[in-house]
Amino acid sequence: MKIIDPHIHLFNLEQGDYHWLKTENPPFWPDKPLINKTFTENDLALNPPLELSGFVHIEAGFDNKKPWRELTWLEQACKKPFQAIATIDLTLSRVNFQQQLEMLVKFKSFIGVRHILDSEALSLLNCPQVLSNFNVLNAFAKSNNRDLVFESQLPLTEEVTISALCQVINDNPNINFIINHASFPPIHTQPAIKQKWHNNLNRLSAFPQVAIKCSGWEMVDRNHQPNWLEESLTKIFSTFNSNKIMLASNFPLCLFSQYSYQAYWQLITSTSSFNELNQQEKVALCYSNAYQHYQFKTIKTPLEN
Repeated sequence: MKIIDPHIHLFNLEQGDYHWLKTENPPFWPDKPLINKTFTENDLALNPPLELSGFVHIEAGFDNKKPWRELTWLEQACKKPFQAIATIDLTLSRVNFQQQLEMLVKFKSFIGVRHILDSEALSLLNCPQVLSNFNVLNAFAKSNNRDLVFESQLPLTEEVTISALCQVINDNPNINFIINHASFPPIHTQPAIKQKWHNNLNRLSAFPQVAIKCSGWEMVDRNHQPNWLEESLTKIFSTFNSNKIMLASNFPLCLFSQYSYQAYWQLITSTSSFNELNQQEKVALCYSNAYQHYQFKTIKTPLEN
C-alpha cells in the first residue's frame, strides 16, 4: 500500500525556535518530553507492504515570525517528495500578511497556510482583520492561478463557531479548507454533543472545497480505545465523499499513544471501517486524495501506480 502522509511534523531543535516544545511554555502536557527532540524524514520509516511515497509537512513552530525559514530548512533537508503548509498569523496587518504570502510562494513546496484556531476559533472567525486576510489569501490564490490550502484546526461541537467558518468558506472559493484531526471527535461524552459534532461535519462536507484528514486521535485521548476510533472513522466515511477523506499520522505526536510510525499505519489500515472499503477507496484515502488536494507533481499520479 503506497502512502502519502498528509499531516506530519519534522523538528530541527538546533536551528528552529519551537517555543511550544519548551517545558515552561504551553501546552503543559506531562508527556511533552517524548517529542522534544529533532525528527527528520528518516524517522518516517515504513516496512512492506506499506510504502511512504511522500508527505505533507505541517508547520511546527520553527520560526513563527519568519515562516519561510522553516520551508528553507525543509527544502534543504528533505529528499522525499513533500509539500509544505507554513504558519501564518491571520491577525497581521493586510500589508504584512500579503508580504508573508509573497515570500512563501517563492518556495516550490509551499501549498498553503495554517493558523491554529482551536479555542480561539469563534473570536478569530469574527475578527474583521482575520476576515480581511482570508480575502487576501483568496485573491492571492486567484491571481497566482493556483488553489491554496488553509488548514482548519478546531472542534466541531459549537454551532455558532461552525456557522462562522461556513461563512468564511463560502466567501473564499479559491481556498481549499482541510479539516485537521478528524475535527476532534467527542469521546466519553453525552450523545447530544456527539450529534452536534456529526451535524456540523455534515454541514462542512457539503462544500466542494472542504476535505478532512483523519489523524490526531491522541490529541483527544492518549489512551483512546478501538471502538471510539472505529466509530469516528465510520461517521466520517459515511459523511464525506471518499475523494475528500485522507488518512494521516500527525507524527511524531502519535508517539503520545505509544505508536511508532509503522505501528500507527498498521493500526489505521487494519480497522474494520477501512477494510470495508473497496480497493479504489483505500487507494484514495491513503494516496490519491492527498496527491490531488496537496497538488503533488513530483511523484506518480494515482493512475500510474
